[in-house]
Amino acid sequence: MDTLVGDEPVNWLAPPKVPVPAPVADIRTAAPKVAAEPVRRPRPAMDSAPAASPAPLAPLAMPSEWTAFQSWLSGDAAVPGTQWHPARVLPTGPVAAPLMVLALTPEIADHEAGSLFAGDVGQLLDAMLRAIGLTRAQCYLASLALTRPPGGRIDGADLAALTPLMWHHIRLARPKRLLLLGSDLTSLAGGTDLAAARGKLLNVNHDGVTVTAAAIQHPMLLLDRPARKAAAWDSLKLLRL
Repeated sequence: MDTLVGDEPVNWLAPPKVPVPAPVADIRTAAPKVAAEPVRRPRPAMDSAPAASPAPLAPLAMPSEWTAFQSWLSGDAAVPGTQWHPARVLPTGPVAAPLMVLALTPEIADHEAGSLFAGDVGQLLDAMLRAIGLTRAQCYLASLALTRPPGGRIDGADLAALTPLMWHHIRLARPKRLLLLGSDLTSLAGGTDLAAARGKLLNVNHDGVTVTAAAIQHPMLLLDRPARKAAAWDSLKLLRL
């Protein structure tokens, strides 16, 4: 075959026909609408209500008369700082003494002897008192706690319970001057650290308590570290009569 023949005539000079594309659906209208799901907030648990604050502790009832106060210290179960040992080491000495010597707790030897500043510690304290013109019998000797806790340390809660007792004790004792033994008592009563108190007289003034004080390391520590005796003397000599 040398000639192409069709059933219909074809106009070979006509422009080609461009096919028309099929219409495209609008996706904004064609997509099905889905209702927005509401945001669900977690419901609080029934047991998540805030706990009620603990009621404040009632003030410690302490006798305001000297003899009654000494009797209270010796036997009342409400006295703070008596829970660590069955035997209490009680203060000794006269009211209105020229010097009140206050320690934080009794030592182990004090419990064995039944009195404060026993053994080698007592001998060192006696020598220190003689150096400023005093004897043990002239001074009022006391410890903040009447029994010694394990390790000799008192934590914050127990120290807070003992603080009102300390101020009440000093107020009733009415010493002319006060000697604080150790860093804890220096901070608690003197409001400063032991290093800053070296060679200075402290003005202890709190809720009716007004007394001049000095602060030194406890004699027990001075026995173990004799090099610190010089710092103790810088403060102790300020109490010299």
